[in-house]
Amino acid sequence: MNMIAAQTELATQSDTDDPDAMIEEACRLHDEAVAACDAGQSDQSERLFRRALALFEQTEGADHPDVAALLGNLGAVYEARCDYTQAQLCYERAARIVDEICDEGDEDLARLRFQALSNRGRILRMLGRYTEAESFIRRALDFAERRFGAESLTVAWALNDLGMLGKFAGWFDQSEACYRRALEILETHCEQDSPELASLYHNLGGLEHARGRYEAGEPFARKSVELRERALGPNHTDVAADMAALAALLEGQGKLDEAERLLMRSLKIFSQAYGEEHYEIAVNLNNLAAIYVARGHYIQAEESYRRALSLKEELFGGDNVDVALTVNNLGVLHKEQGEYEKAAQLFHRALAVFEDELAADHPHTVICRENYEDAMSYAVRGDSYNKSRFVP
Repeated sequence: MNMIAAQTELATQSDTDDPDAMIEEACRLHDEAVAACDAGQSDQSERLFRRALALFEQTEGADHPDVAALLGNLGAVYEARCDYTQAQLCYERAARIVDEICDEGDEDLARLRFQALSNRGRILRMLGRYTEAESFIRRALDFAERRFGAESLTVAWALNDLGMLGKFAGWFDQSEACYRRALEILETHCEQDSPELASLYHNLGGLEHARGRYEAGEPFARKSVELRERALGPNHTDVAADMAALAALLEGQGKLDEAERLLMRSLKIFSQAYGEEHYEIAVNLNNLAAIYVARGHYIQAEESYRRALSLKEELFGGDNVDVALTVNNLGVLHKEQGEYEKAAQLFHRALAVFEDELAADHPHTVICRENYEDAMSYAVRGDSYNKSRFVP
């Protein structure tokens, strides 16, 4: 299970002052929390993890490895809820604790160190803080290569994390190199049709989508759906994520009917699993809106974009790359309808975020700048219309 963490001020009462008994109780609570998490009982899982954490802090100290491990597990609850602020706090504290752990010869401690660094890097990447994320992800990769070997599965997943960061940050060549190397490692450890390979195929398809090479990405995305659906069944959330990624590549090629069917299936799975306020819902709504725009269904498109934007703003705040992506796309919608001043305002808002968080030559920045300049040109001088572009 991936690990995330949260604030830990909650105290707990113990019926005994015996440290061994308290540790035993903390372990029992931890196991119950894991079971509750697996059963989808998020609130119960959080309560149990926090009680166990308080006992470990009381008996072993605030900087003990057991505390770091529990912070990771508790964090998973918050990450699953899309409570990224709480997750960040817990991962940050866990990473600080493992930085003080020197006994890399212990297998459990070594894996705890790798996981804490990976978690910290991942949450920073999700929050759009790419430079900070790179530091932790590279530290995790360097540690994995030194401790577990250059061809280990641990290294493969660290490379996958670095590849994902590169895709979002616009370092596309680096991203592809990481994904390809990770895939080679996995292929030496796994059967050819193993579902473990699906994540790499999914991500290679996503990279081609980010590059605007939709046709090249389609085979990777189809392979990820095939492998994961065979292993997990048609209604698993991982399969839904694969279908959504494939749909985005199909939409880019104008294959709108299949793309819409996949997105509607994906939305149904995510809604049943997570409710209506989850990040995956926002992503699907953003992509579904692009299909509505292509078909000229502007009312439905605006409803989908605004709902996606509201969800993202609630999760990330206003000054986030993921939020700016949907702001740009909403601007494209308004420009398509001849509302150039409104479109320019949205492009300006998105561009401010992209220029602050991304490189000047990042595709998001370049596309949004062109969109803004063209909308302003038409709004102010009535220049000829140029079609704006969605941010992929």
